[in-house]
Amino acid sequence: MGTATRTIQVNYLARVEGEGALYVKVRGGQVQKVQLRIFEPPRFFEAFLRGRAFTEAPDIVARICGICPVAYQMSAVHALEDALGVRVGGALRLLRRLLYCGEWIESHTLHIYMLHAPDFLGYPDAVALARDQPEAVRRGLALKKAGNEIVARLGGREIHPINVRVGGFYRVPSRRELAPLEEQLKWAREAALETVKWVSKFPFPEMALDHELVALRHPEEYPMNEGRLVSTAGLDIAVADFAEHFVEEHVAHSNALHGLRRGGGIYLTGPMARFNLNRTQLPPLVQEAAREAGLDQGCRNPFHSIIVRSLEVLYACDEALRLIAAYEPPEAPAVELPPPAAGAVGHGCTEAPRGSLYHRYVFGPDGTLAEVRIVPPTSQNQRAIEDDLRRLVQARLDLPTERLRHECEQAIRNHDPCISCATHFLRLELDRE
Repeated sequence: MGTATRTIQVNYLARVEGEGALYVKVRGGQVQKVQLRIFEPPRFFEAFLRGRAFTEAPDIVARICGICPVAYQMSAVHALEDALGVRVGGALRLLRRLLYCGEWIESHTLHIYMLHAPDFLGYPDAVALARDQPEAVRRGLALKKAGNEIVARLGGREIHPINVRVGGFYRVPSRRELAPLEEQLKWAREAALETVKWVSKFPFPEMALDHELVALRHPEEYPMNEGRLVSTAGLDIAVADFAEHFVEEHVAHSNALHGLRRGGGIYLTGPMARFNLNRTQLPPLVQEAAREAGLDQGCRNPFHSIIVRSLEVLYACDEALRLIAAYEPPEAPAVELPPPAAGAVGHGCTEAPRGSLYHRYVFGPDGTLAEVRIVPPTSQNQRAIEDDLRRLVQARLDLPTERLRHECEQAIRNHDPCISCATHFLRLELDRE
């Protein structure tokens, strides 16, 4: 390409949520600058919540995302219960985990079949994929529906559930009401196993990330709602200590904050982090599927993230069946809550499909919310995504413009960014000097 400036522009990046652009500058054959420019307007949800009653928070934060509203509700209720000094256990905890299983199934399946698989198989979108592989796409749609059914049954509707409250639920199901989910989930578990086998045969570019991986870890289960924050670099902290180890900073090219380890280190949260840090907590069925997919020793290639997501779908189906079999309705749909104490602080972190989602709330003198902090997974992962792109472009500078653009888009989708949570439109400029 010589010393000429090279610009690649995509007017609309399909198959991600939100609006952003990518700028890459190359000088003397070296990548000098990579910027994932998120220009979707700020959402201001933290400001919306200030002055509100804490009971309003779960319904408000659910509106942050139509793909992972359960994650926002779960992080909120855990943080608020922490501030109130309340702990929810027993059947109510089980139902929360079951609800989260539904979100993992529907969100991961959407990503695998509709957003990411076309990249690997050479299709522009899922519609084109469906023309050649209709059975695969039908399987994906039915699998997503199984997740939606769980969310609707427990949350009151598939999107932006309305049945979650601080302390539990407004209404809990009977065993009879959950029974119809069992046959659907037995089919879904087999479909999820087929999904693992399907995606593990995709052609994968060679790449290895070296970011610090961060996720929750629970001593008895694969993490969803609870645990300590751990990392591949030896971090092991309580969720309440999040701010002592992680910071966010403004960057000129993004309306979303960039998450960093205190001191400046890049880290990554999400399915790959969960899997690498917690795979021994997976049941034998999922561990065997991982072994057959070649991931029994872990996963460091971000392009393999689609396999990890399929393993988590398999796990969520299996876990949902276990939870339904163990369910006995509680005496009450929620625990009693004390009045909020002025100045009380609560922290919560749960594992959204895209990664660890942290909430912090402080009660004011009148018992309303005085301070709110929400740190979404995509904000935390932005710097790692930029670093992935830097290394990918550096290794592929000899590719034709269109091919390089496609691989950059695919590398971004490896992390299933929810740009609206943090921010379908990518303008890629590749400047060469």
